[in-house]
Amino acid sequence: MEQRNESSFAGFILLGFSDRLELELILFVVLLIFYIFTLLGNTTIIALSYLDPRLDTPMYFFLSNLSFLDMCYTTSIVPQLLFNLSRADKSISFGGCIVQMYISLALGCTECILLGVMAIDRYAAVCRPLHYTVIMHPRLCALMASASWITGFANSLLQTVLVFLLPRCGRNKLEHFFCEIPPFLKLACVDTTMNVYEIFVAGIIILLTPVALIVFSYGRIVRAVLRIKSTAGQRKAFGTCGSHLTVVSLFFGTAIYVYYQPSSNISQDQEKFMSLFYTVIIPMTNPLIYTLRNRDVKGAIKKVLWKDFDSR
Repeated sequence: MEQRNESSFAGFILLGFSDRLELELILFVVLLIFYIFTLLGNTTIIALSYLDPRLDTPMYFFLSNLSFLDMCYTTSIVPQLLFNLSRADKSISFGGCIVQMYISLALGCTECILLGVMAIDRYAAVCRPLHYTVIMHPRLCALMASASWITGFANSLLQTVLVFLLPRCGRNKLEHFFCEIPPFLKLACVDTTMNVYEIFVAGIIILLTPVALIVFSYGRIVRAVLRIKSTAGQRKAFGTCGSHLTVVSLFFGTAIYVYYQPSSNISQDQEKFMSLFYTVIIPMTNPLIYTLRNRDVKGAIKKVLWKDFDSR
């Protein structure tokens, strides 16, 4: 690592994986590939939602929002990570760290709420099929999506300001690969108990409330599906929800593990790799999950490709 005068350096050192130099090159190549596939996959979902009239439904409106969000979320973290993995200097400016924390946290919170909103959409589709288009009309969908984004960014603003107000007494070495709140609190040279309590309360609202909403929605969905007499009908109903439930399980499972696991029970390496999972792996797998488990999306892909082939 390049030597610098730490007393005159106002930024932060992202230690990341610098203690495993042999792993950095492998991580660089793997993360670069994952990042490219994340951009391609999520761009494809967004494009298909606009190109195919059959996908002009509330479900794909929310899915387009999720895909755009995943691209932004990954972009707020991965380029800086790739840059640091490719050089000895792991520094990030003070302003860059603030921006990265604010945007990544805002997008992560927005995704939590948006996944809860998507559960409401699936509940309406399965349990109220005859009134689905009336309940989930475009204005309500736009309002719910906007509320998700506004709430996520407002919460992130509060969290980021409170964290950066903490005195660090010159400490600037962050034991992580990006500016995230849990490892950032460890830099503080004062008691952070109140911050931990505040984050816990915010987590209940942003993280656990959508989980409760999802559990409630899918409980009602399961009851409705079990009332369907035909096996084909049950399979179709579960099929419309399977992709969303898979994404929910992956995202919330890892996020809850990182944010609600006692710090004494999780090592720094575990925290880093779990963070890699929900910041890099999940945004890449979301398009695959929705594509492989969804006939409409696969049909739209074939239609677009076939149209391009015929035009030649």
